[in-house]
Amino acid sequence: MDSTLALLFSLLHVLSVCSAAPLPGEVVKMKSKVKWMAEQLVVRLNKDVQVPAGLTLGPPADDSDGPYSIVAVLEGYNSLICDTFNGVAQVKLDISSLTGYLDQWRQGHCSEQRPKPSVPGPMQELERRKEFIHTVSIEALMRVKETLRLLLDNLDHLETC
Repeated sequence: MDSTLALLFSLLHVLSVCSAAPLPGEVVKMKSKVKWMAEQLVVRLNKDVQVPAGLTLGPPADDSDGPYSIVAVLEGYNSLICDTFNGVAQVKLDISSLTGYLDQWRQGHCSEQRPKPSVPGPMQELERRKEFIHTVSIEALMRVKETLRLLLDNLDHLETC
């Protein structure tokens, strides 16, 4: 009986160590860090980026379907922001830090490999208008802020690989 019980506990330990599913404490820590990083980025966007009065965006088309799509969307918009646009150097760095953290989390905790998500409609439109670099940068920054708001409102989506 004792050897059977010991074997059962050993197997349970092996299964819990080898499982691809993150432990609840790890998920809470990850979501807390992402929340903090996203909130800090929103504060920086509000402080450092001046958006012309009356400029509005169309409806969001960027579905946040777990860390993979969030990383793809944020990286896509970050690539459209002009490096020399006033006040965005730190914003771009912060976006890269957030996407790097999410991507590292995904690689360590999500065993399934997913195809690259399709480029969202608003991002496709911005890519077509790249010659208007400042306008594209402003809209991309607004879309980043919108994506961060959606991320903050839906942190539970991060648990889905």
